[in-house]
Amino acid sequence: MHLVEVGGERILLDCGLSRADPGQARARRTVFPFPPASIDAVVLSHAHVDHCGKLPYLVEQGFTGPIYCTPPTLELIAVMLSDSARIQEEEGHVQSLIGGAEAFPRSTLTARQNVQHTLQQCLPVEYGQTVAISPAVDLTLFDAGHILGSAMVRLRLAAYPREVTLTFTGDLGRRGLPYLRNAAAIPPADLLLCESTYGGRLHQAVERMEETFIQVVERSLDEGGTILVPAFSLGRTQLVVHYLQEWMLSGRMPLVPIFVDSPLAADIAEVYDRYPAHFAPSKHWDASSANHPRPVVEYVRSRSQSDHLLDRTDPCIIVASGGMCDGGRIIKHLRRHVDDPRASLVLVSYQAPGTLGRQFLEQRPTVRFHGRTWNKWIHVVELNGFSGHADHNDFLAYLKPLAGSTGKVRLVHGELTAAEHLAGSLRDLGFSDVAIPGREESETIP
Repeated sequence: MHLVEVGGERILLDCGLSRADPGQARARRTVFPFPPASIDAVVLSHAHVDHCGKLPYLVEQGFTGPIYCTPPTLELIAVMLSDSARIQEEEGHVQSLIGGAEAFPRSTLTARQNVQHTLQQCLPVEYGQTVAISPAVDLTLFDAGHILGSAMVRLRLAAYPREVTLTFTGDLGRRGLPYLRNAAAIPPADLLLCESTYGGRLHQAVERMEETFIQVVERSLDEGGTILVPAFSLGRTQLVVHYLQEWMLSGRMPLVPIFVDSPLAADIAEVYDRYPAHFAPSKHWDASSANHPRPVVEYVRSRSQSDHLLDRTDPCIIVASGGMCDGGRIIKHLRRHVDDPRASLVLVSYQAPGTLGRQFLEQRPTVRFHGRTWNKWIHVVELNGFSGHADHNDFLAYLKPLAGSTGKVRLVHGELTAAEHLAGSLRDLGFSDVAIPGREESETIP
């Protein structure tokens, strides 16, 4: 989250929940470095929890102002925050039974009520629409191409002695990954806050991912194994499913059943279906053509339906919740297939150190989860090209046109090494003032 102060107004850019370890995340949920009631408005870039997850706590502690976001983001945060609240309430109920009424704060036990209050304060803003959110601040949102509804934020600030501008990229999408529409041009500004998640790194080309996945599917058909794809429910799941369908429609990938085992992903898919204009045209499928139906994707909601997948003996692809294999429905499928040499595990997300997914990538014969050690006989494949984030070359292409028209550049939302790689390249492009701010560090413009 970033706090903008101008003309007595306080505007918050994003209000994300830390993805630290569970204990640390709980401790941070209700703590803010400012009084929540002092915030006049929030501008939300997109619906991932690390950008919106703390909004209900901001509202619960006294924030009563508007929350500006795109219409798709409003629908998606309704799904994401409600799911997060359900989990928090379940955790809170268990902890209150174990540790008594003081084990969890009361707000945790009434999280869904806080979500409803949050949604009532949201105001949708279309891309390109300029809105006066205060006497001193005009807001315009631009397509960021990251997930459905994701936005770059431009603020025009009526500051003394002259008007100044601030651009916040949110999370930028990839170039050359035809799914969502391409990101808009980044607006030049006196201060640019730019994400740096994949600074110094490059993604696999789509053609290379297709080749690898085709080999996995052909192996599955030959040997009779199941293909497991752990994926985060918002963004990654939709991208994976889209490309599996495209590759099957092209005729290069054999047709196999696709199951998405995630109630949350099923809800998100319904939101995505309501915004067809936000997507790039399919290369191989025309919605008006009955001769080329899309390969069927079955969304699995109930636990009983999910359990039935464990008994399937014919080859299929199961995209299941739990991108790093540390939770979600992917766990039950790993228990079933981890020691089956016919099965394949396709990892399409970054696997953080200490996660079960990282164990699968390590060169050792066993993995440990659910209190026991398992033989790792499943075939493990890593594909890093499904990211919805810009990589290093994408950043340079997006930012190069701004080298002569943008003042300060501050790199956020990235590990230090990634941000340093990107900072060096931006200086080489001619940006004279590039830095990586620390936590709660302030910048003054102009």
